[in-house]
Amino acid sequence: MTDFVMRTLDVGRAQADHLRRTYWAEHGTTLAGLMANHDIDADAYLDEVHDIRFDVLEPDPYLADLLAQLPGRRIVYTNGSAPYAAQVLKARGLEAAFDAIYGVEHAGYVPKPQSAAFERVFAMDGLDPTQAAMFEDDPRNLAAPHAMGLRTVHVAPEPEAADHIHHHTDDLNDFLGRLV
Repeated sequence: MTDFVMRTLDVGRAQADHLRRTYWAEHGTTLAGLMANHDIDADAYLDEVHDIRFDVLEPDPYLADLLAQLPGRRIVYTNGSAPYAAQVLKARGLEAAFDAIYGVEHAGYVPKPQSAAFERVFAMDGLDPTQAAMFEDDPRNLAAPHAMGLRTVHVAPEPEAADHIHHHTDDLNDFLGRLV
């Protein structure tokens, strides 16, 4: 991301890194900040920053089995692109566990944590928020789903105390194992 910002905006590494972090904090994603402030091509950005190696990821058949046992539809919604998420799922052996993948492009490049992004993706999927749960590593991305009626699970090493987080886990396999 920093390299893309450096080259596209013709700035040094320190400035590019500062902009990357600032845009993430202020806009939800670096991409949203670049689009708002510099009118960059979202698809060019996503293609470049997601052009990475996936062979470092290992399959997790136990997680795949746990996910498959969950009731209802299982979807992925990411601030990355759907093709990127599909590659991650494939590398982890999890692609069969999900019914749909939605990327930031499905939300019109409006990122989480903005309510409009969730509303658009959930409507597209036909998701009933009162019958769903959202698992997320960024606690700010759980506020809007919580307000919409979803159960929220923060998945991260350190818990975040917030009214919009119902559950926290630092071990997704263990958490799901207790559910199923």
